[in-house]
Amino acid sequence: MLIMELFEAINKRRSIRNYSEEPVEWDKVVKILESAIRAPSSGNVQNWRFVIVTDKKLRSKLAEASLQQYWMENAPIHIIVCSDNFEIKKLYGERGEKLYSIQNCAAAIQNMLLTATALGLGSCWVGAFEDEAVARILGISGDVTIQAIITIGYTHEKPMPPMHLTLEDVCYFEKYKNKIKDMDTVLWNFNVVGKAVKTTKNLGLKITEKIKKQLKSNKR
Repeated sequence: MLIMELFEAINKRRSIRNYSEEPVEWDKVVKILESAIRAPSSGNVQNWRFVIVTDKKLRSKLAEASLQQYWMENAPIHIIVCSDNFEIKKLYGERGEKLYSIQNCAAAIQNMLLTATALGLGSCWVGAFEDEAVARILGISGDVTIQAIITIGYTHEKPMPPMHLTLEDVCYFEKYKNKIKDMDTVLWNFNVVGKAVKTTKNLGLKITEKIKKQLKSNKR
């Protein structure tokens, strides 16, 4: 089975909303689920739970419950990611229930999306849905919250890459909002600065020293 490199999968991943009728091989679904349970979780609590839906009628109901996103019903596989909050709430209280449970499931979801891409499948992370309606459709009750619906299937769609902020836009040093001069060099944006330098340990040390010096000069 051909599996692409990690960074290629990261760059190629897109939110796909147009699926073909080609069925998805079950071994690929299993690999996607296996990648999900390898994600990190708070205290290794592994609160994620997965409901796999293939039935077309159920998929139609889920699309209706997802604020009428009818494109969803064409995806042959729906994986509903849930959080069983009993253990995580017992261990971490309110913070566990309201934050860690979401973070853990999000880490599992990202693994799933990248694995689907690496396996040549399209996927989409759906977060807009009526919780009670989805719970009713799937028989979910108790201390379980629905985190997302992941649609998976083959696609001929090739969306254009979305706009991404640059590292310079989102990176600060030592303190929030603290930027330094010559960000291109520090962030190894050699296309901008016109340098072709190998990423060696020595270079990393030199750049670390450069950051420290510029931070000191910022304080003056």
